[in-house]
Order: sequence, then C-alpha cells, then structure tokens
Amino acid sequence: MSKLLPYFKKGKVEAGCDEAGRGCLAGPVVAAAVILPKNFKNDLLNDSKKLTEAQRKKLRPIIEKEAIAYGVAFVDEKEIDQINILNASFTAMHRAVDQLSKRPELLLIDGNRFNPYPKIEHECIIKGDGKYLSIAAASVLAKTYRDDFMEKLDEEFPMYDWKQNKGYPTKKHRRAILEHGDCKYHRKTFRLLPENQLSLFED
Repeated sequence: MSKLLPYFKKGKVEAGCDEAGRGCLAGPVVAAAVILPKNFKNDLLNDSKKLTEAQRKKLRPIIEKEAIAYGVAFVDEKEIDQINILNASFTAMHRAVDQLSKRPELLLIDGNRFNPYPKIEHECIIKGDGKYLSIAAASVLAKTYRDDFMEKLDEEFPMYDWKQNKGYPTKKHRRAILEHGDCKYHRKTFRLLPENQLSLFED
C-alpha cells in the first residue's frame, strides 16, 4: 500500500504542485498542478525521483485519466535567465494552477518557499512529493513532460546527450559544452562549466 497521504486538510479541494528541472543547465523548468479525487489510490505512485522512467511513463496516463483536473506549464531558459530559477519555478507553478479546470481551495507546494497565488491559500511541504499523493502526481507529470521535451531538443543538439542527462550537469554534458560551446537552450546565467575544468576528465 502507498504510504502517501490523500490530503492535508479534510474537506478542502487541494492541488498538489511540483516542478522539474531546477538544477539543469539547459531547457525549461516545468511545473504541474494536480487535483486528485479523495478516494484516489495507487500503490506505485511516489516521488518521481524514486521511480524508474518506465514507472513514471506508466503512471502518467493513469494520473491524467483519474485526476479531477491537472495543468502542466513550462518556463523556458530565456525567461529563467531574466527572472532567476527560483522565480521561474514559482511562475511555472502559477501557470500550471491557471490551467486547472476546477479552482482549488488549497495549494500543496513541494518545497519550503512559494510566491502566494492570488486568493488561494498554500502550504509549503518539504519533500512533499514523498508525503502527499497529489504532490507526487504533480512530480510525475512535471518530470515526464520535461523529459519528453528534452529528448526532442536532443534531436537538434545531439552532442550534449540530453536524451540521457535531460539537461542536468553531468560530466558528459559539461565536456560537450567545453568542446562545442553552449547553445540557445542553455541557461546563460548558470555556471555551465566548473572552475576546475580538468575535473571533467577525471574518473
């Protein structure tokens, strides 16, 4: 049985919110907001980081079918560079909430900070994607939508290995930046290369 909790406050319409891609060097940050029915059950659902890619792909259509409402929103690398990654994460969450066909009364936010959404209460929950079903569902949608997007970008710039690393700062990704330079999808305000570039070639 899933150890995740079905709700934070009984009797309120709650939307779980989470994002994916904050620590990446390239591509968008993606957020999702999900309202699940109170009787939703799924033994597999958990924090997306604890699931395999195959498990996340299996869960996505179940979440989309059974959710009362869900929204997924992107903030691209140019906007991230303009407003910084923290604000971009909050903006993506706000845009995901904007898409919900039912208005929630409470937002459950994964993390410890949030910019309040107009006229909706929120609760910040550290590691909430491992505690509440709706946040876990949002984490799965955000991660799978972002991964799919990065795999498409990989077709345009295969040298960065985004199909595998999804834009995260792996050694292979950073070695490619060193060799080829950055591209239009890289976040220019991020440190794309470490200070000690020789470390990229050490095992």
